[in-house]
Amino acid sequence: MLLTLHEMFPHAPLYTSVYEPRSAGWAKVFSKIYAPKIILNHKLFAWLLPIIIESYNFDQYDLVISVTSFVAKGIVTKPQTKHICYCLTPTRFLWSHVEHYKTKYFGPIYEYLKYWDKMASYRPDEYIAISETVSKRIKKYYNLDSQIIYPPVDTNYFVPAKNPKEDYFLLVGRLESYKNSKKIIEVFNELCKPLIVVGIGSDETSLKTLAKSNIIFVGQISDQKLREYYQNCEVLIFWHEEDFGVVPVEAMACGKPVIGLNIGGVSETVINNKTGILLDDNSASLKSAIMNFDSGKYDPKIIRNRALEFSKSKFTDKVNKLCNIVI
Repeated sequence: MLLTLHEMFPHAPLYTSVYEPRSAGWAKVFSKIYAPKIILNHKLFAWLLPIIIESYNFDQYDLVISVTSFVAKGIVTKPQTKHICYCLTPTRFLWSHVEHYKTKYFGPIYEYLKYWDKMASYRPDEYIAISETVSKRIKKYYNLDSQIIYPPVDTNYFVPAKNPKEDYFLLVGRLESYKNSKKIIEVFNELCKPLIVVGIGSDETSLKTLAKSNIIFVGQISDQKLREYYQNCEVLIFWHEEDFGVVPVEAMACGKPVIGLNIGGVSETVINNKTGILLDDNSASLKSAIMNFDSGKYDPKIIRNRALEFSKSKFTDKVNKLCNIVI
């Protein structure tokens, strides 16, 4: 998303509260990067991030676009500088997913961050939400309206293969507990159907130990190899909640259906029984969907046409229109 914005505004600098050059090589395309000289652990020093972001001066700009799920919306601008916030979600550990983070943030620091976040939410002139799911959260937690502009997917790169093999199921994403990876592995262990797992994460070792021989882990791979896996799978499994979820749209751009959890962004991008299957959160329904899945019921052209609704050109057109209105 940031790279697409860079293509739209190639001379615009990047301001950030956290920057690690070794793990963010993609950011080198920006003409100038403003960031703290000290690399901070954003989890340990979350209380310091508002101070950093408020220290930047934007007086020389007509427009600032913040892309954020936390502090960037809290930049301070004067009336002549318009601020559009592209909101990934209201801050998770303060609002929608407090239970998941409560052991990491608590006490006075938590209360301070929640107060600051609520106050800072009123600073942007306009809000863009990455999905209807996020738009509802913005309304619920900040009591603010937002326009929905889905993130861009490179549908020119992710395209169908001429003669796909379709001889395995596919799981793509970080191997973390909240991604429901263990539940998926357990189902495929029981069914003994072929599954290829793309990604790395803190649960990787335990999942490899749990998995039977029908499950293959390929780790972190190139975009070219990822496209090949999309193109030749029978169906993508996407069994967790995401605010938007780029992976299902990339798979659909390759003409592949999705078996997804009927919540969050995937419930907005996948059309049930047309570009995939949306199911409730229980292992029995997932198992049944996998056992009875028939890729012949799905038209790759229809699936890809759905993915084109989330193309880079759609994104840039909508963002440009909003920028022209705001300025």
